[in-house]
Amino acid sequence: MKILVVDDEKEIVDLISIYLKNEGYEAITAQNGLEAIEKLEKMPDIGVMILDVMMPKMNGMDVIKEVRKTSEIPILMVSAKTEDMDKIRGLITGADDYVVKPFNPLEIMARVKSLLRRSQNSNPAPDVALEIGPLIIKKDSHEVQTVDGNAIQLTALEFGILYLLASHPNHVYSADDIFEQVWQQESIISAKTVMVHVSHLRDKIEVATNGDDIIKTVWGVGYKIETH
Repeated sequence: MKILVVDDEKEIVDLISIYLKNEGYEAITAQNGLEAIEKLEKMPDIGVMILDVMMPKMNGMDVIKEVRKTSEIPILMVSAKTEDMDKIRGLITGADDYVVKPFNPLEIMARVKSLLRRSQNSNPAPDVALEIGPLIIKKDSHEVQTVDGNAIQLTALEFGILYLLASHPNHVYSADDIFEQVWQQESIISAKTVMVHVSHLRDKIEVATNGDDIIKTVWGVGYKIETH
């Protein structure tokens, strides 16, 4: 499995690469955003991108916006910025997870493995599909479309949240519940992380369905998809 490491600090690239190689991954490296996009275009089999935010030529946020036009590759952001708004901005842009510098390389490895598990764990049974409200959700292929046939492009995390809620209609899931089941980690990040992904998911569904808001917020409790 190829992992793309993008950072303008050579020491950080070398450190992460050593840990990746020790775990059996092939480390592909880039030192700026433009080089990262070039590597992704040449190597479509890259499984995860570890991406710094502040870089020359093209910053991490712009890289994500460009990549998300054509790819749903899992992206782990790495940044020295610690403000909540920086994390939220990155997640809204399309990142899947976020680690703040200075970091423990073992935490990077754990996050990479978690992202890979989520992106690869999509074959439980053939042709499993849910139809709920205006949506048809296909678990085996991670595809979502409206009943009119309009495809909705979701990230792996957005799909995980949608499928979890759709699989258990009328059940209210807290942000911690969603994080632990979709991220497949203990809840160690603020509920804002889940909130941002749910908000982004809602926006995509509303655009595709001309305003249908099927994900309901139960204030102070969590989220659910309501059926009648």
